[in-house]
Amino acid sequence: MPFIANTDQQRSEMLREIGLSAEDLFADVPADLKCAPPNLPPGLSEQEVGALLRALSERNHTHLTSFLGGGLYDHYIPAAVGELIGRSEFYTAYTPYQPELSQGTLQAIYEFQSCICRLTNMEVSNASLYDGGTALYEAVTMSLRVTGRNRVIVDDTVSPIYRTILRSYTSNLGIELIETHGTEGVAGRAEIIKHMNDSTAAVVVQTPNFFGCIEDFTDLATIAHDRKALLVVSCYPIALGLIKTPGEMGADIVTGEGQSLGLPLSFGGPYLGFMATRMDYVRKMPGRIAGRTLDRLGRDGFVLTLQAREQHIRREKATSNICTNEGLCALTSLVYMSLLGKKGLQRLARLCADKAWYAQQKLLAIPGVRLHFPRHWYFNEFVLELPTHVDRVIRELLNHNISAGFPLVRYYPKMTNALLVAVTEKRTKEEIDFFAHVLENAL
Repeated sequence: MPFIANTDQQRSEMLREIGLSAEDLFADVPADLKCAPPNLPPGLSEQEVGALLRALSERNHTHLTSFLGGGLYDHYIPAAVGELIGRSEFYTAYTPYQPELSQGTLQAIYEFQSCICRLTNMEVSNASLYDGGTALYEAVTMSLRVTGRNRVIVDDTVSPIYRTILRSYTSNLGIELIETHGTEGVAGRAEIIKHMNDSTAAVVVQTPNFFGCIEDFTDLATIAHDRKALLVVSCYPIALGLIKTPGEMGADIVTGEGQSLGLPLSFGGPYLGFMATRMDYVRKMPGRIAGRTLDRLGRDGFVLTLQAREQHIRREKATSNICTNEGLCALTSLVYMSLLGKKGLQRLARLCADKAWYAQQKLLAIPGVRLHFPRHWYFNEFVLELPTHVDRVIRELLNHNISAGFPLVRYYPKMTNALLVAVTEKRTKEEIDFFAHVLENAL
């Protein structure tokens, strides 16, 4: 066995033996990158470390009543979800290249794809992507492959986080990314149409958009198709239990963040991107696609289909190789959607919308508070205009264990007093009433 130096004395003896000093080991590191050794406290016992970590964790505001949204939502997750995905056979979600050994995993992927197709009213889905933002980027590059064009138009009512991802990923790819400006909380159709030309590959929009406003893009789909461009729609999956689906609008590619489908809010992930499209474009879609077939005895079987493993090493012609890490997240969402079913999802969406309406009425009764975008329908999220800067109000409500909402000034500099409030089925009447009471006092 190799000798491991566990003490300073042993390390000094080893260095002496090979004729080096500690400084010699780091001689290749430039001087401006070197820093002083960390001033660490003495070591602790296991019990002491446990007590320290517990004390640190208790400083986190895990007890807050959350009215935050903006793409990630505090939905209730049935206990059965954790029990089912916690089974040992689901721990290692490696890509099922050998179908004879992976029928369970392949069927789960196939069923997940089927649920996403039904949810979005599209024809084919893949086996998930990393998150809603990178899923939207994959839809953009897919639209380039389909059309052979390089201009992409994205409206600023699309999540600013997603737009940052698009700018970052496309900045060195020769893609002409044009950002248009929304009007009164909805997509700026006139500006979008003005920028469409023979080089336009896709128009990217979102519903409900980042402000919570619901939009019907049927007209925009028709205009885009007349120009031989694709319509890419990012959506909030829970809202599809109530509102018109992207497929009904004529969308060509649909993406979204699957966190609301049974995944907890976990300091940034792991989350789940989903993508669905028309069968005409299936061979341009990234990720894994599971299909159902028959074996030689006529029995149902499941396989990875339409893509070869080697296609992901074809340089600029390759699609993204997205596989292993998302298997368990996709399974989680499948279990969640299966437990709710069609009727359950519709009831959940209605409950979110109804509670958001109740919260809005309570909050608008506060003197000085008004709707920032009063002319448009919303799902479970809306923008309030406060009579003062939102940061002070948010800090005040944190003292009452309420996470009041998202300050839009962080991404939209002119909206200094705008607060994005989200309400899910988890928020009770008492919590909403208390939120309104504390907000009125804070103002």
